[in-house]
Amino acid sequence: MVTKREDGKQLWRRRATRTQLAIWFAWLVGTAIFVYCFQLISEKTIWFFVLDAGTQAVDLGSRMLPPNWGYMEVLWRPIWDTINIATLGTLMALVIAVPVAFLAAHNTTPSVTFVRPIALLIIVSSRSINSLIWALLLVAIVGPGVFAGVLAIGFRSIGFCAKLLYEAIEEIDPKQVEAVEATGAARTQVLSYGVVPQVLPAFAGISVFRWDINIRESTILGLVGAGGIGIQLSAAIAELAWSKVALILLVIIATVVVSEWVSAKVRHSFI
Repeated sequence: MVTKREDGKQLWRRRATRTQLAIWFAWLVGTAIFVYCFQLISEKTIWFFVLDAGTQAVDLGSRMLPPNWGYMEVLWRPIWDTINIATLGTLMALVIAVPVAFLAAHNTTPSVTFVRPIALLIIVSSRSINSLIWALLLVAIVGPGVFAGVLAIGFRSIGFCAKLLYEAIEEIDPKQVEAVEATGAARTQVLSYGVVPQVLPAFAGISVFRWDINIRESTILGLVGAGGIGIQLSAAIAELAWSKVALILLVIIATVVVSEWVSAKVRHSFI
C-alpha cells in the first residue's frame, strides 16, 4: 500500500491498517485455539507416563533383543498369506476400478448427470473407510481369515485406483480421440484405440503403486482377524513375547523393502 505524508511525499506501507489488524486477529484466534486444545489434551494425559516413556522404551527394546530366530519357521506361511492378500485385493480392486473410472471421467461417462455422480459416490465411499474398518466389518460378515483380508484390501483400493485413473482419463489428448472418431469408429473402438493407449502407462503405475501400499496395509489386518502376519504379531504382543515381536517386525520391514524394490522395477519397465 502506498500513502502520502503531509508534505506530499509517498510513504510505502506493506499492508493497510485493516489488513494488518485482520492478520493479528487471525493469529490471536489461532493461538487461543491451540492453547485450548493443549489444555484438553493435558487434562486427559497422564504426564508421569509420558515422562517415563524413554525408560520404558529402552526396557522394551532390551527385551526384544536378540530376536527369536527359531520362530521364523512359523512365519513363512503368514508372510505368503500377506502377499496373497495384497496381490489378490489389488487385482480385485483394479477389475472394479477400471469401469468405475471410465464412468466417472467427464470425457468417457455416458451420463454426466446420473451415471457420473454414482461412480464418484463409489470412489468416495471406498476411500473414506480405512482398510482396518473394512476388515472389522468383513470379519463379522464372512468370518476371520484371508478371504476377509482380500475383500478389505480390495474395497479400500477401489476408490484410490479409480480416482487416479479417471483423472488420467480426463487429461488425455483429445486430438487422438477425435482422429479415431473421424474414421467412423464405434464408441467401443474409440475407447480401445483413442483412450486406452494413452492411459495405459498411468494404469500400470497406479496398479504397482497401490500393490506396494497394500503390502503394508495387509501386514496389520491380522490384528482384527483378517489373516496374514498380523495374527502372529497380535498373538506375540498378547503373550508379551517381545523377542518374537522383534522378529515379526524385522520380517515386515524386509517384506516392505522387497515390495518397494519390485514396484520400482516394474514401474521403470512400464513408464
